[in-house]
Amino acid sequence: MNTRYVHEGSCFCGAVQFTVTGEPAAMGYCHCGDCRLWSAGPVNAFTLWNPDAVQVTRGAENIRTHNKTERSTRKWCATCGGHLFTDHPHWGLVDVYAATIPSFAFQPGVHVHYQETVLRMKDGLPKLKDLPKEMGGSGDTLSE
Repeated sequence: MNTRYVHEGSCFCGAVQFTVTGEPAAMGYCHCGDCRLWSAGPVNAFTLWNPDAVQVTRGAENIRTHNKTERSTRKWCATCGGHLFTDHPHWGLVDVYAATIPSFAFQPGVHVHYQETVLRMKDGLPKLKDLPKEMGGSGDTLSE
């Protein structure tokens, strides 16, 4: 395996450790209210991966989950409360929060749910009103 494409990540305290392998399906920023509340910040940096690319290597017993809806399962460390992932079974993808993978070169390509933003970001990236059409959204773009 080419280790250039394997990145190690962890929760805040390190009790849960994981790897991501290969390249994500997408990267960007989510501005929806749920992601803002979950991340305790004005925007959430996401990386979406095939579930087979995400492997918990230590501390699986510390992972706790919460389902606000059937569309997502949010996961965090029971020891420190550090957020780890969100499983999105309807898309067949796992959101690994960009900040939890320090060696990964985050290169965002899009803003989603920009109609809900509380932090305008002028970076030249597409600003989608909600989600891309292929992910069940309108695909409509908004101005910066």
